[in-house]
Amino acid sequence: MPMTPVPDVTLTPVAYFPEKYFLENLAVRADGSVLITAVLQKELWIVPGTRGSAVVSPVLVHRFDHMVTGIAEAEPDVFVVSLTEGYTTHESHLVRIDLNGWTPGEPVRPETVFTFDDRVRALNGSCLLGPGVLAVADCFAGLIWRVDLGDGARSATARVWLAHDTMADDPDGEVAPPPQPGVNGVRYSPRTGYLYYTSTAQKVFMRVPVDPATLDPAGGPEFVAAIDNADDFCVDENAGFAYVTRHRANTLDRVPLAPRHGSEVRHLAGDPLDEALVGPSSAAWGRGPGEHGRVAYVTTDGGTTAPPDGIVRNAMLLRVELHPRAES
Repeated sequence: MPMTPVPDVTLTPVAYFPEKYFLENLAVRADGSVLITAVLQKELWIVPGTRGSAVVSPVLVHRFDHMVTGIAEAEPDVFVVSLTEGYTTHESHLVRIDLNGWTPGEPVRPETVFTFDDRVRALNGSCLLGPGVLAVADCFAGLIWRVDLGDGARSATARVWLAHDTMADDPDGEVAPPPQPGVNGVRYSPRTGYLYYTSTAQKVFMRVPVDPATLDPAGGPEFVAAIDNADDFCVDENAGFAYVTRHRANTLDRVPLAPRHGSEVRHLAGDPLDEALVGPSSAAWGRGPGEHGRVAYVTTDGGTTAPPDGIVRNAMLLRVELHPRAES
């Protein structure tokens, strides 16, 4: 069976952020605007919706008291944001932000809906497993939390969903600080029946079967592919691929979703180095007609963590367009 040809890729900057901004995660709203967490700055930003090649100015939504990492849309325009002191006290919370009827520039009123117990170490990526159920990566504890949200996402309970050696961090690794996280990005695909995750420190892309009735694991993690420097990703079940940001390696890679195809991992962009794709951190599909699987948004930190040639660039939000090529 021939391998699907690697698509041509167009990278277009949508919004610029200052140097040393560490854009961590993003959520695309139904109106095409993009919410972005800036982890070290402890901020949530919005990039208004744009079409074509126009560059727009980001707008600050809120500044928190803690580092901010994951974001997931629990209900239409209701978002759950992860706050975590991963490098210090490990204090971690989930906050609810309701943007229904909100206009950029207006204040928001985040509500703390859950505070984790002392098992937590550092919250990272998050995603919905089902209505009112979140999966939240804990990249220094080496586990994934299950969070059950109450009515309207105004309250929550949490328990450990799964812990596994492939989720572990590597505190004694050879890379420069900050320390490499273990389990990092998480995405659930109801169509395939798997939750996928990256583990940066363990250099793997994994999947876990999910019971569709209980949303608990239906088995142990399975190895899908080896990939180093992996951060977050988006999934296209129709094509059978994940599109993975390799943060310190400055590339966007295509990874097959099925095991035993690890040799088919391919760079899509960033090799050779592309000045627009320095420190890519997360990816999410656009929500316009026909955009899923074709148009993604990618955040970068401009090399804040690992600057190529020692030069830190502006952090960015990029529009990534995939142009499929016909099989030869």
